Order: sequence, then C-alpha cells, then structure tokens
Amino acid sequence: MVALALSFSVIGGAKAECGGTRLRCCGGGRFPAFLPKEVHEIKDPFARTLAQRIQRLPVQTGFSESCIMSSCVKPVRQNETNPVVLLHCFDSSCLEWRSTYPLLEEAGLDVWAVDVLGWGFSDLEIRPPCNVAAKRHHLYQLWKSHIRKPMILVGPSLGGAAAIDFAVNYPDAVSFLKSIPLRLYANVLTFGNIPFTTRLDWTNVKQRALVIWAECDNIVSNKFAMRLYSELPNSVMRQIPDCGHLPHVEKPNAVAQLIADFARSDSC
Repeated sequence: MVALALSFSVIGGAKAECGGTRLRCCGGGRFPAFLPKEVHEIKDPFARTLAQRIQRLPVQTGFSESCIMSSCVKPVRQNETNPVVLLHCFDSSCLEWRSTYPLLEEAGLDVWAVDVLGWGFSDLEIRPPCNVAAKRHHLYQLWKSHIRKPMILVGPSLGGAAAIDFAVNYPDAVSFLKSIPLRLYANVLTFGNIPFTTRLDWTNVKQRALVIWAECDNIVSNKFAMRLYSELPNSVMRQIPDCGHLPHVEKPNAVAQLIADFARSDSC
C-alpha cells in the first residue's frame, strides 16, 4: 500500500462544470441510478452503505472540451486536515475500501475513495484511451477541480503504482514539496512485473517513510519491501501479522489506524 503526501498549487481555481450538470449525493438508503442493477444483490452491509454514497463528478479530460462524469465517494463534510484519497487495486472500484472507509471517517479524516480511470462506475461513453498517462491526467484533473488541497494518496498494487507515477510525472507539482513531508506506505511493490523501487530509483525520495508489509502475502515477495525499506534513508517498516495480500480488506482496523496516525502527523 502506498500513501504519498503531495502538495500542489491550485491552477485556475474554478470548479469544473459540464453542461450545467448539478451534483447531489444519493441519500435515503437508495442506490444511485447509474450503478448496475447487480448492486442490489450485494449482501455486505458495508459495501451497500458505501455504494449508496457513490456519486459522479465532472472531470475535464484534457483531450477535448468534454468531461468524464467520474465516480467516487467524497466526504460528507470537509474539514481543515489534508484529505486522504484512496485508490483501488487492479480491476476493482472504490467499493474495495468498504471496510476501511468508515473507520477513517470515524477517526475524523477527510476521506475520498476514487475510481481510477477505466475501472469502477464512471461514465465511460466519452473518454480518452485508458493508458497510464490518461489515468494520471484524470486523477490530477479530479484533484484540481474538486479536492484542491494538499492530499495523501493511498493505494495497493495499481493504486500504489498510480500514486508513485503521479508524483514522478508532475515535477512542477512535486517541487512544492520543499516544506511538506513526503511519506510512503508500501505493501505491494509490483506494477506490470516492474518493482515500484525501479521507479523510485529516479525519484530521489529522501523524506521520512513508513513501509507496511503484510506478513502472509503470498503474491509478492517480501524482498521488495526490504529493498524499498533499505533504499529510503529515513524509513521505518511495520508488519501486519496474520494478513495476506490486501491488508485494507483483511485487516481494516490495523490499516485505518496507520493511515489515521499518518494523516494526523502530516497535518501537524
């Protein structure tokens, strides 16, 4: 799992609008109409509750004048802390955070769960190709239009790769990190069979870092976590015992506590 505390300058401060679309939260225990009908078959109460809160926000594509109505779960009320933005794994959606999201809210955090471009419940009738560059740009535009504050990116596997790729490929944004700590959480260190540390070799990450590793991860070898830990000069490693590949699904309380501690320290 990778969490990056990133600071950006807001460019143009206007909120994106598409054709006068008005946004509203889904309430009253009903599912948004854009979700597939299969959502009614979900039994997990946490997934059902989070699904009822999914909404679509307009995000500029950057490739045309059109917007992508992009799915996410946003805070009911935003506070003064740095928002925590949750990114999901491969072939998944924001519902992956169904168990951890409410715990982070209970901890008083400003939490977003975002569907990465190409997955989840966004309206993809009009969209750019869902390659790495498009995913990166989409996340940036969503941040620029709707979040607009320094944020902490959190994600396993695909989400972790997206977080690192986002930082690496926006050097103008990363340059604003001079006075803001950058912390890195990692438990899954491969993206397309390329270790995240290969990308980190050229990011020159020197800030404090905490590496989180699931003890019983049988998918990715712990040698990648050890390599990351050894290459980050100010890092600390923490292991979640009796836990497999996705600790935010299997051990949400432990993961939520780590993220909450991180967010609070980042706001100090």
